[in-house]
Amino acid sequence: MDIQPFIDRRARLLDRMREGVAVLPTASEKVRNRDAFYPFRADSYFHYLTGFDEPEAVLVLIAGEQPQSILFCRDKDPDKEIWDGFRFGPEAARETFGFDETHSISTLDEKLPELIANQPALWHSLGFDVEWDARLGRALNAVRAQSRAGKRAPATIHDLRAVLDEMRLIKDGHEIALMRRAADIAAAGHRRAMRLTTPGRWEYEIEAEFLHEFRRQGSQFPAYTPIVASGPGACVLHYVANDRRMQDGELLLIDAGCELDGYASDITRTFPVNGRFSGPQEDVYALVEAAQEAAIAAIRPGVHFMAPHEAAVKVLAQGMIDLKLLHGSVDGVIESESYKRFYMHRTSHWLGIDVHDAGEYKIGRPGDDHWRPLAPGMVLTVEPGCYIRPADDVPAAFHHIGIRIEDDALVTPAGCDILTAAAPKSIADIEALMAERST
Repeated sequence: MDIQPFIDRRARLLDRMREGVAVLPTASEKVRNRDAFYPFRADSYFHYLTGFDEPEAVLVLIAGEQPQSILFCRDKDPDKEIWDGFRFGPEAARETFGFDETHSISTLDEKLPELIANQPALWHSLGFDVEWDARLGRALNAVRAQSRAGKRAPATIHDLRAVLDEMRLIKDGHEIALMRRAADIAAAGHRRAMRLTTPGRWEYEIEAEFLHEFRRQGSQFPAYTPIVASGPGACVLHYVANDRRMQDGELLLIDAGCELDGYASDITRTFPVNGRFSGPQEDVYALVEAAQEAAIAAIRPGVHFMAPHEAAVKVLAQGMIDLKLLHGSVDGVIESESYKRFYMHRTSHWLGIDVHDAGEYKIGRPGDDHWRPLAPGMVLTVEPGCYIRPADDVPAAFHHIGIRIEDDALVTPAGCDILTAAAPKSIADIEALMAERST
């Protein structure tokens, strides 16, 4: 692993802090049941700054004239390594990950008061973890108890995650390379799913196919719980049962991405179970695809975050009127928000280490805020949809048609780069790929 990007991020954070001490723990291990644990995943902020993905670790950064990065981690333990695998230990962690100092995690509570004493500010994610709030509170009280010895506790507390959120919004070259690879792996999984979908198979069988492809190509985890929704399930935004038998003539909506070295991809494709779109399915699909094309065309530096959504909504509103799902003018449909009956979510979210990645969508003071302008290095999803549930005023031919098309867009100086373009999207490309099933 190239550790330099993590060293550079710590240096940038220390420069932004200017003064004070930051304390950032990784995630804790979580029990699944009895003595079995969920697979461990490092805290996203911790991973962003360290690349160190063992549990029981804490990063301490001290800003000022002589900035320091200090890691507390587990000791080497040959006996436990027999059971649970390799541990770096403090000495190897310092050499491998470029820290100034490393210590045993067992010494943290003893050393923490020393590290925060006489610092002007404490940088911490107050309120995120009540146990850590209490732990730091004890350390602060330990410093205050030594006031007659000249020790002083930090006078101010800053939100560490707020400054890190701003840093994480703009991806560096290391992050973009990982996200490109994660997108390629996810696209391969979607291609595999299309090739192997046929009427009569179960949703979970198709889920197994793309998960197989994710892991086969080196992804460690799915980036989120996959959605494999056929027929009526495609109109349920967060359908995750994935246990229905697919029928001829239905659509299958798959929302699935993989995680590679901590970074997520996020793709949705919708396609016919039998490999051929029916007339109504094709009409709605073409509408959603046109809405996505309009949204992608709106992405460029300087436009505000909601510009892609507004572009998609205009196309969807007109299409819903043309399909006689709604009545009136485009402006009227948008102003009344009647389009939300069939399209009820926004078109984009940030993407990065987290699927819904860090970073505020609005900037400015409350009451005087506005949508954030896009800038090169930001990555966002583009995912318009149309979900048509049965109703007396909806033509029967459209019942249970649920379509979402989602890609990952990197903002570039000239516009945007679609990282997930390798996943077939046009009606012609989808039908051609699925026709290979019989060849």
